[in-house]
Amino acid sequence: MFKKILIANRGEIAVRIIKTCRKLGIATVQVYSEADAGSLAVEMADESVLIGPAPAAQSYLLADRIIEAVRQTGAEAIHPGFGFLSENAAFARRLRDEGIAFIGPNPEAIEAMGDKITSKKFAAEAGVSTVPGHMGLIDTPEEAVRIAREIGYPVMIKASAGGGGKGIRVAEGDADMAEGFAAVKAEALNAFGDDRVFLEKFIVDPRHIEIQVLGDKHGAVVHLFERECSIQRRNQKVIEEAPSPLLDAKTRAEMGAQAVALAKAVNYDSAGTVEFVAGQDKSFYFLEMNTRLQVEHPVTELITGVDLVEQMIRSAWGEHLAFKQDDLKIYGWAIESRIYAEDPYRGFLPSIGRLVRYEQPEEGDQGGYTVRNDSGVREGDEVSMFYDPMIAKLCAWAPTRAGAIDGMARALEETHLAGVGHNIPFLSAVMDQDRFRSGALTTRYIQDEFPDGFHGLSPDRRQADILIAAACAMNEIVSDQAGDPSDRTDWIVMIDRDPHGVSLAYDDDEALTLDLAGQDRSLRLEAIDWRPGLAQFRAVLDDRPFTAEVRKTADGWDIRHRAARARVRVLTPRHAELYARLPEKQAADTSKQVLSPMPGLVVSIPVTVGQEVKTGETVAIIEAMKMQNILKAERDGVIKAIGAQAGDPVAADDVLVEFE
Repeated sequence: MFKKILIANRGEIAVRIIKTCRKLGIATVQVYSEADAGSLAVEMADESVLIGPAPAAQSYLLADRIIEAVRQTGAEAIHPGFGFLSENAAFARRLRDEGIAFIGPNPEAIEAMGDKITSKKFAAEAGVSTVPGHMGLIDTPEEAVRIAREIGYPVMIKASAGGGGKGIRVAEGDADMAEGFAAVKAEALNAFGDDRVFLEKFIVDPRHIEIQVLGDKHGAVVHLFERECSIQRRNQKVIEEAPSPLLDAKTRAEMGAQAVALAKAVNYDSAGTVEFVAGQDKSFYFLEMNTRLQVEHPVTELITGVDLVEQMIRSAWGEHLAFKQDDLKIYGWAIESRIYAEDPYRGFLPSIGRLVRYEQPEEGDQGGYTVRNDSGVREGDEVSMFYDPMIAKLCAWAPTRAGAIDGMARALEETHLAGVGHNIPFLSAVMDQDRFRSGALTTRYIQDEFPDGFHGLSPDRRQADILIAAACAMNEIVSDQAGDPSDRTDWIVMIDRDPHGVSLAYDDDEALTLDLAGQDRSLRLEAIDWRPGLAQFRAVLDDRPFTAEVRKTADGWDIRHRAARARVRVLTPRHAELYARLPEKQAADTSKQVLSPMPGLVVSIPVTVGQEVKTGETVAIIEAMKMQNILKAERDGVIKAIGAQAGDPVAADDVLVEFE
């Protein structure tokens, strides 16, 4: 077995690989950029080597620097993780030529599957079901329209060298096809240096289902069943689960057999994923093969008990697979939520900054469900603008799908982040939706369920009870610790501006009973775990545990439970009467201002004071998380003032441009 492995990646996947290497007794070398000098992966690794400045193009994508680090440290192999150089056939070939083991598939397999047109030809020859389409190169919009008519609309236009959701358009008719074809070619050339485009039939209400395969260097290949990845936003996966609620045993076996056939056709010898688009009728068609470890691999590990990173290492060393297909079984259900530094209330724009607080849920058996949290950051770490904004992959396993969903919802409750925007409220909202719980998924799920964006959810009855109970308990605790208990038992609890009459009483078990006026019912709050200053309030309400995020305000509490957030005030009846008469505060008029939608760097502000600007003209470009965000004028006007210049760091809501 290898004695030392270099990890050519960063963040949570680097930490994940280090954990398996420790289990196997293998020393690790972590390469890092200047931005990652104090990272958790660097801290955990046995050795570390600086390979360049923060931008990936000057560090993690430089093969020369990484190979130099191998020579410097005496590492025998490289694990590329995912992203960066993980699917670079030239890099894998160079390592082979230089006698360095690549913990991934052979370069020929990467090359064969890396090109979408070539991979579909391999799939067809291997007997894999493929989407009707045209795999040949298409040169003109006119030719694209003619072929699209033969396939039948709707048709998907895809860049051959695409990935990560880039270089994709859906055409509903001739006009869409002509316009989309030119756009995809241009985007593909800019993003990948390759403008080849192909067409395929677009499946209505599709689901994204992928099969995990694993091979060794002796010709053995097995599959480890499927993952459903239909919950996507802008073609990026957000929530994944294994197995799929769509598949039956027959369809699962057929998909698995086809994935294995394709892997064998290209002599695949590591962990990889064969992706399919599936119809609601369980029809399925090959999309592409990812020749690397997938981000969502933990859910497969949870339902099979197989450590995929370990198997990749063993395969690279030359070992035979230790199990056959019949040895593999599905145990229970697992769900993964990708926690991102992004603000769902601002159109999921990236958020950068320091993790002022990061409280993670307890991992392991939680009684009825199991929690796993793959994270590469700690409290106090910086979420950098140079890399993917993922903070963690939170997973929950349970014997049933319903149990896994409930476990995930609780694990999300137990996760607290501050300092950056994050998508935990959104993930929680999905867990609570009846449609998600029913398994009625499509890749348009988020667009269908949140067509106007995410703005949080109104509290349901139980959440309203949680807000009332938590606010009353915190009010009592603060009063007692201040040495000024009111001895009052009757209160009005305002959830935003909605009043609820409450009578309080403590019993001998230190539980708080709350009688709800006019509702002929009461609440019992016990096992209270909170003190002033804590950001999470934990307790058991009517025999069901919960965790709420809380923050003291000038006249009450800001409380969030899952996707429901409200300002909650505990008032005397007289104060509640007076409060109801107060006018609502009007939002400031920002109609004449262009505000930065996120923290980032100003790339340019291509306008000047006194310039006349028309609606739709670009007035600023902000860069964050490797993405450039173009801000356009929403009105005609004359520029009155400019609040920043190229190269300036800006915070969310900073004024960039002001109109007269």
